Order: sequence, then C-alpha cells, then structure tokens
Amino acid sequence: MDAKDRKAHWENIYSTKTLLEVSWYQPTPETSIRLIEETYISKEAKIIDVGGGDSFLVDHLLELGYTNLTVLDISSAAIERAKKRLGNKAELVKWIISDITKFQANEIYDVWHDRAAFHFLTAANEIKDYTVKLNSYTNETAHLIIGTFSKEGPTKCSGIEITQYSETSLQEVFKQDWEQTKNLNVIHRTPFKTEQAFVFSVFSKRC
Repeated sequence: MDAKDRKAHWENIYSTKTLLEVSWYQPTPETSIRLIEETYISKEAKIIDVGGGDSFLVDHLLELGYTNLTVLDISSAAIERAKKRLGNKAELVKWIISDITKFQANEIYDVWHDRAAFHFLTAANEIKDYTVKLNSYTNETAHLIIGTFSKEGPTKCSGIEITQYSETSLQEVFKQDWEQTKNLNVIHRTPFKTEQAFVFSVFSKRC
C-alpha cells in the first residue's frame, strides 16, 4: 500500500469508527508510559509519538508533567479526535499530520515512541525511509521505544498486512545506529475481548 492509499485508509477508519471499535484502543497505555519513565529523561525532554493518532498516551504524559510533546499521525481525523478530547490541553501539544516516511521535522527529539505504526511498513524502501527519519531527527543520546505485533501476533490490522517482529528482527533493523537495551513481550486485550501479542524493544542511540 503506497502512502496515498494508506492515508485514505486511515482517514476512513478514524472518520467511521469509534474508540471502542478499533483494536488498538488503550485507556491507559501502561507499557509505553513505564518505558518512557524508565529512560529517566527530564520533563522538558522532546518526545514524539509516531502514529499516535487518538492514543491516550499524550493525555497521561501531560498528567505526568512532560511539557514538550509531539504527536504525529497520517490521519487528520485521528488528530482532530485527540485534540477535541484534550480540549484546552491540546494547545500544549505539537500536532503533525504526515506519513512517517515523508516526515520533515523542525526539531530533534530525545525520545521516539512508536506503538503499532512501524509494523505497517512492509516494503524495504519504506523501512529504510523510516530509519533515515529516525536517525536524522533524534539526538545523540536519544531513546527509541518501539512496539510491534510479535511473531505470535496478528498478520493483519484493519485489513492491512503488517510485518511481525521478534526481539532479534527488531535488533537487525536498527542495530547499525541503535543498541537494544530492553525487550518485553506484551499481550494487548482489545475492546472485542481478543488478545494481540506485541513485542516492545527499547534502544539507545549509538554515539
């Protein structure tokens, strides 16, 4: 699926389905919150949530006192849903509507968080584009926190083929510029009472 088709797909999803009708809904994204806190970055550090859409992660990070937050998503409908939910607090967040492979940043980030966006990139050139963006827009002491469907997880999401990963295959993608420091296998329980197997990896940028 190319970038144009991908955008149309996600605009349709976020325009027609409620929170409880999408499998990725999490009222409290506990794993992401914990892994971000365990980086011990300052509350002023620059954090980007790639594919954040209308995730509740940004709500919780604001409550925890983080002050320099960016949410990127391909879908304007997803971003608008999140902004509406946050009300006046939305002004405290930077919102970017972009396909991650086309993303042009105006700043350098301390934490790059991605839960369930990267695994939608199935073509080698798109994965390469992602890593180039990641390396270009993170500082020399940055942390990468990435969660994807594991080898025991689904092979599709919202009707789109994904790439399953393991600790080893995630390391293979990022090892040239990032050192893998932690891995977690996580079961996500969807609003439909089904289970999805994720693998989360934390990386530190190589100096």
